[in-house]
Amino acid sequence: MAINICVAREVRPGERRVALVPEVAKRLAARGAQICIETGVGLEAGYPDASFEAAEVFANPAGLLAQADVSLVVNPPDREQIERLREGSALIGFLDPHGDPQRFAMLAERKISAFSVELIPRISRAQAMDALSSQANIAGYKAVLLGAGHLGKFFPMLTTAAGTIRPSKVLVIGAGVAGLQAIATARRLGAVVEGYDVRAAVKEQVESLGARFVDTEVSAEGSGGYARELTTEEQAQQQQILARHITAADVIISTAAIPGRPAPRIITRDMVAKMRGGSVIVDLAAESGGNCELAEAGKVVRHGGVLIDGPINLPGRMGSHGSELYAKNLLALLELLIDDGAIKIDLEDEIINESLVTHEGAARHAGIRERL
Repeated sequence: MAINICVAREVRPGERRVALVPEVAKRLAARGAQICIETGVGLEAGYPDASFEAAEVFANPAGLLAQADVSLVVNPPDREQIERLREGSALIGFLDPHGDPQRFAMLAERKISAFSVELIPRISRAQAMDALSSQANIAGYKAVLLGAGHLGKFFPMLTTAAGTIRPSKVLVIGAGVAGLQAIATARRLGAVVEGYDVRAAVKEQVESLGARFVDTEVSAEGSGGYARELTTEEQAQQQQILARHITAADVIISTAAIPGRPAPRIITRDMVAKMRGGSVIVDLAAESGGNCELAEAGKVVRHGGVLIDGPINLPGRMGSHGSELYAKNLLALLELLIDDGAIKIDLEDEIINESLVTHEGAARHAGIRERL
């Protein structure tokens, strides 16, 4: 019997992405999978039901999920969706392992084998599955466009009959995937760009994109490609040096985050007060507390003459390419999981072992177990 892969509509407000696109649906069907989708699942991403030629379309989401061997999602399912999942089936998506522990209690109770793509290890073998990176690229790109839209200045230098317009100055804080994409995008738009990260190892990457690296002489290399938390002394040194660059910037894109912890506080109220009127801060870490003391998740606020945007779920605003990249990430993971028409969970495999958060009635992720 063919494995049944199902996709229901996303319930998160403002979400335009879908976990499966027609091209990937065809590739899975060619491997013998039966593909089922809820009607209208891809409309926000530009994929009408008719474009899913390899899929069966369901109008009833309850019936759809009840028959699924594997359910694919972008965002964590709500309680109603979890109750509809077939007991013992698999669930794959961004499940927010640091979020609501009761969600995972429900998944464990229904014996769901749940894979949280945030936890896929960043190793060479898993690059094609790295959904965090594919979606962070979108966040970095969209953040610069937001900043440019808010700013009352051109990004590039312009020479006109009325005089020469100097280029805008952009500071990108955090040089992970989102930060590096923000640097590249701001450079393409013609801005003068600086990049900062507490991981000194990324200096070469920042400079390779044409930006100047801000060196605070603080290095905080962590594990898994993330930075560790700074000591009190390191934070003071960081802020003393970084403050000069913050107050000189026209646009700041901040991306610094530590999974499962509040975002590091980098831009203080006093720093914002010293920025020029009309300057803009786009804080991608607003949802986890913000790199800027004044950022509010999902809101655009002003402090003096400075505008501070705390967007949430920027990848969700780019439905078409966000869905395409994410669906290909899931395809790579499914190719690892599906063997001879069935899901095979090999706990000896590093990728499977680290991303599998609930299985056979129990929570496997240490952080989830502690919170439960």
